[in-house]
Amino acid sequence: MSTLILALAAGAVIGMALGALGGGGSVLAVPALIYLLGFSPVGATTASLVIVTLTSVTALVAHARDGNVRRRTGLLFAAAGIGPAMLGGALAGRIPAAVLTAAFAVVAGVAALRMLRSRPAAEGTVTVRPVRVAAAGGGLGAVTGVLGVGGGFLAVPALVSVLGLRMRNAVGTSLLVITVNSLAALATRAGTVEELDWAFVGPFVAAAILGAWDGKRLAAKISGHTLQRVFALVLLAVAAFMLIEAVL
Repeated sequence: MSTLILALAAGAVIGMALGALGGGGSVLAVPALIYLLGFSPVGATTASLVIVTLTSVTALVAHARDGNVRRRTGLLFAAAGIGPAMLGGALAGRIPAAVLTAAFAVVAGVAALRMLRSRPAAEGTVTVRPVRVAAAGGGLGAVTGVLGVGGGFLAVPALVSVLGLRMRNAVGTSLLVITVNSLAALATRAGTVEELDWAFVGPFVAAAILGAWDGKRLAAKISGHTLQRVFALVLLAVAAFMLIEAVL
């Protein structure tokens, strides 16, 4: 019973992160599944993809209704990263786990610091350039492919800092990117989904979906600048934890 409660609590937190911040779900889900619920690393990453995909779709629908999703930008961003992500995934097998963890921490820390120093774009000033979107999406795909993460926690900083989207638009659009990337990753793991312990994954997903709706409502009540700073601080905390894990 205590494990089920942990699954519900972790799911709610991860759902709120995805709904309010548009990222961080996979970063939080994998450690929760391993350290709290006893999943193996392989099982945790597959379960995380299922959880993040379903939760992201739910949050995406809510943000799309409010006009916060730049569909063309998000689809181009996600499509540009598929090839580089596959190449990065092949390269990751040749890199020691500790090096990958440290690299993940550094990238997350840099992204967080950049967001803390940047200012949200003013409404009506965003100009989306397809070449710039494709370049940013390809770079994100390569990084996330090497580091083995869905990429939502990097997509939001990229959409804000590189493409100049306002925070709320970046949050909504990143959910589209996460959904596409997660579905693509799940397609390569279709055979392992049936092996998941659905007694815990099911409640985890249900709590995450409900949490995503709460997170979306929270995002509507908080300014974009505040959301940006909260997201950056969460990234810094994750980066510090993972860097310590890699070094010790």
